[in-house]
Order: sequence, then C-alpha cells, then structure tokens
Amino acid sequence: MSIATLPEGDWICGITIRQPWATCILAGKTPENRPVNWPWRGWIMIHAGLKLESPALREPLVATAIRGRELHRGAVIGVARLTDCHPDQGPGKCTSPWAQRGVHHLVLADVQELALPVNAKGALPAWKPKPDLVAQVFQQLPGFRP
Repeated sequence: MSIATLPEGDWICGITIRQPWATCILAGKTPENRPVNWPWRGWIMIHAGLKLESPALREPLVATAIRGRELHRGAVIGVARLTDCHPDQGPGKCTSPWAQRGVHHLVLADVQELALPVNAKGALPAWKPKPDLVAQVFQQLPGFRP
C-alpha cells in the first residue's frame, strides 16, 4: 500500500505514554489508564515518552510483559485503535489486571508494533502527527487499512 492511500484529515492522533507502559501496550496491556475522559475514537500512534517510571519495572505484571523487549523512548513504537473510554466500573466489570481504580480506561484494539521505532516529539495529552511522521510510521505497516 502506498502512503497516498491513507485518508486525509483527522483520522489519527498521537498519544504519549511513559515507559514501561507504552511497551506493555504492545505486549497486550489494555486498558490504558488516564485521569480524565477521552472523547477521541479511532486510530492512535503509540508514542513512548522520554520519561521512565522506574518503580513500575518491579511490578510482576509489567516485568513479565516487557521481558526481552527494549524500552524505546522519544519515539512512535506502534499504532492501535481506541475503541472506548469509560470511567472505572469496579473489579466486577473491569476485570483486566491492568485496570486501575478510580480513573478512566482507554480500551485499545488492533495494536500493531513497529519493527523500528520512529523518533518523534510527543505532547500531552494527545497530539496531531505531522504528515511526514504518518508516512514514516505507515511505511512499516504496508498492509494497514484504516
């Protein structure tokens, strides 16, 4: 697929996530926990932020998810589809071991890891990627269909 077949406009945004959480998403972590509701639905670029939350590396769930993986920082490392965002509904409804209590849960699907991280500057909470970054990312995902 050529980059020319990608849609125009606001079909994708970037989300900056601190490490090791960004890499955990590539390994199957869902939901991503956020303090506020996110109205966005659709495709997101997973951008590994520059900061590393070192204490999280000692958590067994995290350690298992990232084992053998490099913790890239300051780069887009994957894409995913954000399908829902809902407030925590308690352990009876939010059964994922990744779900934190008292926050909003970003539900991710169709996560695709990039073979090579693409260096980029992110922003919080979300940001619009420039066309050249979109082109660099999707060169690595030739079968991608939005």
